[in-house]
Amino acid sequence: MNSDTPAAPRGRPPTITRERIANAGIAIGLPELTFVGVAARLGVSHMGLYKHVSGLEELRRLIAEEIFLRWQFPPPAQARRENLQTYMTGFAESIWRLVAAHPGIAPYLLRGDMITPAMTEKIVAHQEAMMLSCGLTFAQSRWLLLTIAFHCVAVADTVLPRTARDAPTDPDENPIDPEHRDGIRALIIGAMSILDQIESFPYPVEATAGYQKG
Repeated sequence: MNSDTPAAPRGRPPTITRERIANAGIAIGLPELTFVGVAARLGVSHMGLYKHVSGLEELRRLIAEEIFLRWQFPPPAQARRENLQTYMTGFAESIWRLVAAHPGIAPYLLRGDMITPAMTEKIVAHQEAMMLSCGLTFAQSRWLLLTIAFHCVAVADTVLPRTARDAPTDPDENPIDPEHRDGIRALIIGAMSILDQIESFPYPVEATAGYQKG
């Protein structure tokens, strides 16, 4: 008998669930994500993982979606018309920390062909909640949140670390730096100054990251 032959594993193979796949992918980070790497963290073969995810792009989309769904934004119930600037500042900081904590997430927040229906549902629910809290129209709420979010995501993705190993373990360790904070503050004030002029959402549906409401 060959003593070098590895013993067959005992018991049931590890269960592959969406949550376990997401946890493994988040730990690796989107820029370094590979099928083999995720499978190794799960303790399964990469062929076993293929039974649950069809390819690397679907795996990336699954991880990005789960990152976004788990992220908590400032509760819209805290927003009121009289404190809207304060709320939007907190929202901008939350968006910045999301990109800081998860390099590679930006395209899934900006590109209409990469966002998922579950992400869209969360975004729209947030916009509707702020609409009700602040006495805005849906078009005003959506336009304001998307204007600030798009800017924060794009700038943060440009200036922050590009790999997971360089990202802060605690998102609060990487707040918006003063130079960009002033720019975002100016954007918020400027957007709020014309908010009453927003009567409809000016972009086509396909350019609004998958939004389904008009």
